[in-house]
Amino acid sequence: MDVKKTITSIFMIPTLKFPKDALKENGFINGYMKDKRKDTQYEDAVYILFQPNDLDKFREFLNVEYERKNHIIEDYDYEDGFVVVVCKLNPKFKKDFKLIQEGKYSKTSKAFQDVFPKAVKIIRNGLHKDELSLQLRIFKKTEDLREFWEDKLNVTFDEDQEVWDGWDEEKEVLNLDKIKEHVQPTVS
Repeated sequence: MDVKKTITSIFMIPTLKFPKDALKENGFINGYMKDKRKDTQYEDAVYILFQPNDLDKFREFLNVEYERKNHIIEDYDYEDGFVVVVCKLNPKFKKDFKLIQEGKYSKTSKAFQDVFPKAVKIIRNGLHKDELSLQLRIFKKTEDLREFWEDKLNVTFDEDQEVWDGWDEEKEVLNLDKIKEHVQPTVS
């Protein structure tokens, strides 16, 4: 399944500090700020969509997370094996989340930026290599990312321009019907 990661997934979910690889191992799909199917939306929260392959393992992960921190507000199931976990965002980063929503990535606080890894391990042609993390590249407006967008968009950026997409409310709302067009149902 190849669903483009939302800005919520890239910048907000990492602040919840889930154990490394726990999301991926439990069928993480994406993160959102709202759920289109719900009448009532939580403020300052994220909706994390999963499609776990192993429900027992997923329940164990959830139980550990409920005990580890008080950030989980609720979880609920949808058809075809989808599960949504709603987590409260850290109020300490409220101003930073607002800046993210305004597309002002480089203006976020040092404390917020320090939450993200500086480097990530990647495997390219069978070789392990450390690379700057995507978030760090965006915060620091790195030359390679600026050049990538300039080439792709055929424009020249000035020094004040950010080097990542702006916030698009529609892309940050969980629309399960749209997701199901890209994701195969799990076999029970």
